[in-house]
Amino acid sequence: MSAAREPFDAVDVIAVKRDGGTLDTARIRWLVDAFTRGVVADEQMAAWAMAVLLNGMDRREIRDLTLAMIDSGERMSFAGLGRPTVDKHSTGGVGDKITLPLAPLVAVFGVAVPQLSGRGLGHTGGTLDKLESIPGWRPDLSPEALRAQLADVGAAICAAGADLAPADKRLYALRDTTGTVEAIPLIASSIMSKKIAEGTASLVLDVKFGSGAFLPARAQAEELARTMVELGRDAGVATVALLTDMSVPLGLTAGNAIEVEESVEVLAGGGPADVRALTVALAAEMLALAGVADADPAAALDDGRAMDVWRRMIRAQGGDPDAPLPVAAESQQVLAETDGVLATQDAKAVGVAAWRLGAGRARQGDPVQHAAGVRLHAKPGDAVRAGQPLATLLTDDADRIPRALEALEGAMSIAPAGTEVPREPLIAARIA
Repeated sequence: MSAAREPFDAVDVIAVKRDGGTLDTARIRWLVDAFTRGVVADEQMAAWAMAVLLNGMDRREIRDLTLAMIDSGERMSFAGLGRPTVDKHSTGGVGDKITLPLAPLVAVFGVAVPQLSGRGLGHTGGTLDKLESIPGWRPDLSPEALRAQLADVGAAICAAGADLAPADKRLYALRDTTGTVEAIPLIASSIMSKKIAEGTASLVLDVKFGSGAFLPARAQAEELARTMVELGRDAGVATVALLTDMSVPLGLTAGNAIEVEESVEVLAGGGPADVRALTVALAAEMLALAGVADADPAAALDDGRAMDVWRRMIRAQGGDPDAPLPVAAESQQVLAETDGVLATQDAKAVGVAAWRLGAGRARQGDPVQHAAGVRLHAKPGDAVRAGQPLATLLTDDADRIPRALEALEGAMSIAPAGTEVPREPLIAARIA
């Protein structure tokens, strides 16, 4: 008996996009399903992805692609949990540890935060890599364990299961090796397929632009934010996006254990002003979508309530919140050469330096050094003196330091004393 005939041909579907045409719903759904089944080969899907990068997709096509990727796997549901659910997704950046203090902070107010997170690749760090520097902490939770933890603690930061949008996982790996990562329709459908399949009722997006971001140009980041907000709305998920500047690293750390340390400082009511400000702003947006009125997230950081939830959350996943974090075996300082004012601090350069020190990975599956990273000692606009440390490089392998120093060449500049260094607002726009 012969195999069932496929309704469409992959070459024809590729050609439509190659020539700038529009794909109907049936062809998009078939393409995703056939790719998942192995009928459409990797090289064919790569050619289609390149055509999308070059020619784009309209809103209906992107919605169809997103829904098809959701339907390639299972959907989670938090119905009957007894708490409203809200999630946050960041497009990632250097020093972006916001998820760590944010999830327990929002849970203080009786809201469930099912934060399904990932690992880092290249110069932007991964939330799971950071948390795995805590002794005993584990990222994997079954759907039943996740529901139980949300009902009890209110927050969980964990790995997404393999059954959520599996087509996206295959396409994401392909994009990473074929130069099609920056295709906005593919980024938007990738992020939103997982978030919608996750089953959260509402979602806040932190979409970054600037040198340390996934999409450096603000116009591209704004287009991505608007596309994702529309996808969320179409799927019945209340969605808001903040557009945030990633020209300068967030906070004073880029790494794994050192970012956990800084997150704990924020949970204790301190920490760098920019990390605290963005954490509070995102919490306010999440709580508003969840229907919580008159919440004061800043007060919950200051009075210890958020820290209490953090400790319970870490313990629930096997971690010891009191255990010492890993400390790097080797370090080297980068010193200011003159007196003056720190004028620039390029986020991408700091991220690449942290990556070269061992904090990140070049390929999926590579190990990371939990103690590696870059600790910054000043922010743009701060007065500095000659010989003062501007940054400390941390690693377990001294051989990594020279290439990390190369990454930082020209990344930090000093202007004459008294120079006014303009500071762009951290939150550039709100898109709803």
